[in-house]
Amino acid sequence: FKVPEHKIRVVAGDVGGAFGTKGWQYPEHKLVLWAARKLRRPVKWTCERREAIMADEHARDNVSDAELALDADGRFLAMRVQTLANVGAYVSSDRNLLATFSNVVTLVGVYAFPAAYVHVTSVMTNTNSTAPYRRAGRPEATYVLERLIDDAARELGLDPLELRRKNLIPIAAMPYKNPLGATYDCGDFATSMEQALKLGEVASFAGRRDEARRRGKLRGLAVVNPIEQAAGPQPEFAEIRFAPSGSATVLMGSKNQGQGHETTFKQILNERLGLDPADVLYVDGDTDRVAYGMGTMGSRSTVIGGTALWMAADKVITKGKKIAARLLEAAEADVVFADGKFGVVGTDRAVVLKDVARAAFHPQQLPPGVEPGLYETGTFSPKQATWPNGCHVCEVEVDPDTGAVEIVSYVIVDDVGTVINPVTLKGQIHGGVAQGVGQALMEQVVYDRESGQLLTASFMDYAIPRGDVFPDMHIESNPVPTKLNPLGAKGAGEAGTVGALPAVMNAVIDAIAAVGVRQLDMPASADRVWRAIQDAKKN
Repeated sequence: FKVPEHKIRVVAGDVGGAFGTKGWQYPEHKLVLWAARKLRRPVKWTCERREAIMADEHARDNVSDAELALDADGRFLAMRVQTLANVGAYVSSDRNLLATFSNVVTLVGVYAFPAAYVHVTSVMTNTNSTAPYRRAGRPEATYVLERLIDDAARELGLDPLELRRKNLIPIAAMPYKNPLGATYDCGDFATSMEQALKLGEVASFAGRRDEARRRGKLRGLAVVNPIEQAAGPQPEFAEIRFAPSGSATVLMGSKNQGQGHETTFKQILNERLGLDPADVLYVDGDTDRVAYGMGTMGSRSTVIGGTALWMAADKVITKGKKIAARLLEAAEADVVFADGKFGVVGTDRAVVLKDVARAAFHPQQLPPGVEPGLYETGTFSPKQATWPNGCHVCEVEVDPDTGAVEIVSYVIVDDVGTVINPVTLKGQIHGGVAQGVGQALMEQVVYDRESGQLLTASFMDYAIPRGDVFPDMHIESNPVPTKLNPLGAKGAGEAGTVGALPAVMNAVIDAIAAVGVRQLDMPASADRVWRAIQDAKKN
């Protein structure tokens, strides 16, 4: 439109989540601007729900041919994966290929592989373009690997738990560069697995399986060890702006979409500066107020945005010490900051940050050379991504007469580094697992093979899970803080999804393996499970 960027204002409110679908521009966004200029009047476009499922980008359409090589002792020797990845009818940006390429480096997971080879062929089809969907590529990779491990254990008559234990990367090997080029900076995979086995009462599973059999049900167990790549090297911005009254405004480049950023970032500010969250105004999503920002994606907000905020807080402390030294009539070198107060070493003389902020706006109270006001910014771009990981334990029961699957137990031990807020963390993991379970058990975009007509064009036909699908999830943390950022955080928003796909599917297959089923693809809907059982009986 040949309009200078500083003359354009974008305001993004609470858009109600994204999970990848809303992460890029669609044609309608630009057409609204074009129409407004053409008509010289405001133009509004509202997407209806029935449009979204047909017109928005879809996700996760890969077919992989994977091979696992083991030695006589069950040690992994190599992995080879050939993948066909549907990218849909149009490639509008590199975003349409992100899931394809992000899939590659985590295909070997948390296991020690001497060698690995991956080849991906992107295929254009007459379907919707595919793009990132909660943890683009990593759930697909973990699914392929963990399915292979269970298949190998079943084929070779090995204990799947021992097979995993034997091949886990030890903590002493960190940092560890895997054969596909990714470097894991830290993680204690063995401890997470052992904690999850204990929480999931895996040792007594055989008794529960026998009891289920007496009731005519098939019970299955899965233990998987996911790892994902989060918070990749892209910059993020934060600003702390004090008012003359001493209250503060925080302006963040990372956009809140319901994850609770207002809470998390205020907690970080409270930890670093001792500010009461009630005295802090939170602002995001407005290009006229926030100087810069990349937004929310890839589990990056706490890791990168939180670090940018931490850096801005450090600058506040540095300047605050100069002002406090003047107020306390002490040398700047003798002033320390802790618990929201500047104090003089070896004395009880102190002044709170709020008073220092007020003084910053009175030139007569400032030391020579210090400009008035107290507002600082921070911009952080990490050198590499972080590697959240964990262990998922899932138990299911299958009714062989109907094919219906019930998840009876779900346990997670997660390592997302430093936990800022346990409540929001669990909410993120719950949500991630829910989306993984949905894909594993019921979600599927279906086109008519003859006409190409979309058959799942509404929520009357496209199934998503409800609350009654899930048991109470037991979530614990085994945090191993990363040294890649001062918070020690690794990212958490997508961790649940990465482990949920293989955990649920492996548990279902473990259950129906008792009646001879060896292969089942997602989704494990009741009709698919029932048909697999009937086919196994015929064979």
